[in-house]
Amino acid sequence: MILLVMVFLPIAAALVTFPVCRRSAKAGNALIIAVTALIFVLALSLLFGGDKAGGAAGFRGMGISFESGSLRTVMVVLAAFMWLMTALVSPEYFSGAERTERYFMFYLWTLGALLGVFLAADLLTLFIFFEMMSFTSYVWVVQNETPEAIRASETYLFIAVIGGLTMLMGIFLLYSAVGTLNLGEILARAGSMDMKRRLTVGICILIGFGAKAGMFPLHIWLPKAHPVAPAPASALLSGILTKSGIFGVIAVTCWLFEGVASWGNILLVPAVITMVLGAVMAVFSVDLKRTLACSSMSQIGFILTGISMCALLGGHGGIAAYGTVLHVLNHSLIKLTLFVAAGVVYLNVHSLNLNDIRGFGRGKPLLMLAFLSGACSIAGIPGFGGYISKTLLHESIAEYAELLAEQGLNAAPYHAAEWLFLLSGGLTLAYMARLFYILFIARKPEHQHRKEGRYMQTPTAAVLAIGGILMPLLGLTAHSSMDKIAEYAVEFFRRHPMEHSVHYFSPVNLKGAGISILIGCAVFALVGMKLLTKRGEAGEKYLDVWPKALDMENSFFRPLLKVLSFAGAVVARAVETAGAAVIYGAVDLMFAGAENEVCPPQDENFSGYVEKRERSSIQRSFSCDLLAAALGVSCILILVLVEIL
Repeated sequence: MILLVMVFLPIAAALVTFPVCRRSAKAGNALIIAVTALIFVLALSLLFGGDKAGGAAGFRGMGISFESGSLRTVMVVLAAFMWLMTALVSPEYFSGAERTERYFMFYLWTLGALLGVFLAADLLTLFIFFEMMSFTSYVWVVQNETPEAIRASETYLFIAVIGGLTMLMGIFLLYSAVGTLNLGEILARAGSMDMKRRLTVGICILIGFGAKAGMFPLHIWLPKAHPVAPAPASALLSGILTKSGIFGVIAVTCWLFEGVASWGNILLVPAVITMVLGAVMAVFSVDLKRTLACSSMSQIGFILTGISMCALLGGHGGIAAYGTVLHVLNHSLIKLTLFVAAGVVYLNVHSLNLNDIRGFGRGKPLLMLAFLSGACSIAGIPGFGGYISKTLLHESIAEYAELLAEQGLNAAPYHAAEWLFLLSGGLTLAYMARLFYILFIARKPEHQHRKEGRYMQTPTAAVLAIGGILMPLLGLTAHSSMDKIAEYAVEFFRRHPMEHSVHYFSPVNLKGAGISILIGCAVFALVGMKLLTKRGEAGEKYLDVWPKALDMENSFFRPLLKVLSFAGAVVARAVETAGAAVIYGAVDLMFAGAENEVCPPQDENFSGYVEKRERSSIQRSFSCDLLAAALGVSCILILVLVEIL
């Protein structure tokens, strides 16, 4: 019963939220906080013997089923915590804003959908709530209705639809092969599947989940959506919604490809590219939230690398599973803190451009310490939570490379992956050090906007303090806190807990962190402060030198869509012409030899073109949705054809 309440209470409350927020913003805020607090309490109850299973057996024939425990419960508690924290900062952020009732309705709706994803006991349930979450969270991206927001929301929806349809095709193929979508039963029957079909299913499902996670090359929505979305929404998009994709990748890897090392290699390639590319993009960004968005992409690459190593190490993959779980946790806390801090900056300066916000944090110790805590944690500085999870992930790569070397096999690709891991860690330190310098050390520009009164309210300060304290607290108590969390969650990975504890602060582990720190300092000094900074009498100017041609959305995906649209239009016109010839030919034959000419009545407006009008944001997005759906169906048909052949 608790599981059903947790999933459907936010959805039901969302319908009430809209009219309440329209009548009174204060009452709406109170309702939002009350609902998210109740969900957080229910989530905590799962840790102490709450419901283990639930569902609705008759829903749409196959029913929907939920299950708690292990990683599911960890993700539910994390999601509920993130929602409660963002609910506390939302009243200040949205004070005086328009259309907040719409945002808050979909805010709660998305919470219910996400909890449905994390508690799903089978892939059908997971798919239903995963797609619901994609469409409800779309409203967050388009909330401000600026041209940039509308364009970013189209991209977000396009990727979501393509990923969802491709994943659905994989689910169909899986069900036809094993006759079940229950995760436990899939594991028992997967061994009988043909490996070609198994990999086809896995890749289809990976595309769907990877699109939501921000995995290369489907990452294009992430750097565009975060800067235009409200800061509380960005914290959730980056901190927890991307983890729904990660949750799906873990499920597929550990419940469909148990013992299949080749799957780990397939996953490792996009994981490493995502990790490195996101960090490079963040170094060159001149927008605060875009930098944090690219950073999220890079950290998702770190997590995907851990999942791939979990597959490669097989039964010895406990260390990779620990690192994956803990980096999911750390990244969520980090991005909650950093995006809330970014929201504070935006509310005061009314800009996110680094040239406008430089020096804003001077004389603001709480903001500085919270931001510094997040920066140190994500950069893997010893003593912070991020260092613990990155150490485990790094050790998993090193352990697999050593295992291959002992067997006389080629370990060079994995040594290369290890160095790219350390390089990405160094780049992370470089862009976070640059942000910290710009915000808290650089000289303020004369034109910087200044907000009257306090620069942030008490609830926002409390959320920053909680996030800032948790990261070093977890890092300094790793064995008694983080190890216990990972041990509880590792069952979902079908891995045993680590037989021995890792000495996080041993010289060999500190060496890896030291290499990344040295790389980061060099990149910060030579690239961040030299190549990307121009000094003048008015102060420093931060340059945007990232080549526009490297924007994959504009240089690849949108041109590809135009080509496919044109090809589809040509085919449709050919079919229409052939159909018209058949129909009118039949009419001519029917009336051949008639004394008087017979003309069927025609409606002039039935297929006539109407005057072109300016489309609203909803129509623009719907047209994009239809186009994406058509492309997705085409991809599905191609995959079916490949599978049959």
